[in-house]
Amino acid sequence: MSIWSRMADAIAALAKGEGLSAVFDKMRARPDRTVAFAIAVIALGAKMAKADGIVTKDEVVAFREVFLIPPEEEANAARVFNLARQDVAGFDIYARRIKAMYGDDDAPLCDLMEGLFHIAMADGIYHPKEDAFLQEVATIFGFDERRFRGIRAQFVEGAERDPHDVLGVAPDASLEDVRAAWRKLVRETHPDQMIARGVPEEAIKLAERRMVAINRAWEEIQGARV
Repeated sequence: MSIWSRMADAIAALAKGEGLSAVFDKMRARPDRTVAFAIAVIALGAKMAKADGIVTKDEVVAFREVFLIPPEEEANAARVFNLARQDVAGFDIYARRIKAMYGDDDAPLCDLMEGLFHIAMADGIYHPKEDAFLQEVATIFGFDERRFRGIRAQFVEGAERDPHDVLGVAPDASLEDVRAAWRKLVRETHPDQMIARGVPEEAIKLAERRMVAINRAWEEIQGARV
């Protein structure tokens, strides 16, 4: 059974008129991390697509780029997207329940933020309301400003970018500590590790942009200290 069929089954079995936000609470007791991740990206992405007041075709298409949705599964994916758009629950409720679903494991939350940035940039414009949306989601997820800037720098051309933010280290960290942080992030970005923490195989392409940013940050810091 595909992830999209499993996702549709999960919603049918769990929502039962309670709204999509109820799914995240119930996923905590009945974990299927791959399905949970996909629902979370689409649910928050649908809310964010309205943040600038316009849901563009590019933003809708971006879901296909993140998840590589096959034609025969588009109806199941569209069902989740439309349910999220119609749900009266605010995005902050979604974000808090998603955070609670993952608990202290913030690696999939970082994966999720990157998926949302991919969707935000689908139309080539990073709207101030999208920035405010993503900053609030990041805060709910427990990310500090440095971590948020590091993720944003991967996607937004011209955004404030410090290689130390990308690697999550202080500017005065030793080169040994910087190297250790870089190696840790490279390990965490390996497709096998991402799949193990619930990122669907269909969304592994998200790792490509992160790996480029991680390696570039390490090279910049290393080059500046030679």
